Amino acid sequence: MSDDRPEWFAPKRYGYGSGLPIAWQGWAVTLGYTALIFASIFVFTRRPLVLFAILVPATVALMVITARTTRGGWRWRWGNTDDG
Repeated sequence: MSDDRPEWFAPKRYGYGSGLPIAWQGWAVTLGYTALIFASIFVFTRRPLVLFAILVPATVALMVITARTTRGGWRWRWGNTDDG
């Protein structure tokens, strides 16, 4: 990567976005997000507006982090094996 951005996630082979984490930081972000979601659902089940207010920003933050740390960035891929 030429701009010295970290590479925490692999790109998807087909489509747009990122795939699985390839570094421990990516796994930490993914597990932290998952833990936050499950804890929020458990604690705020009867308060849907609070739950929504937690889930939406957390999901947007996850998307921004994965977009900035995916090897080769987010772009449409057609499954070429030499596609970075």
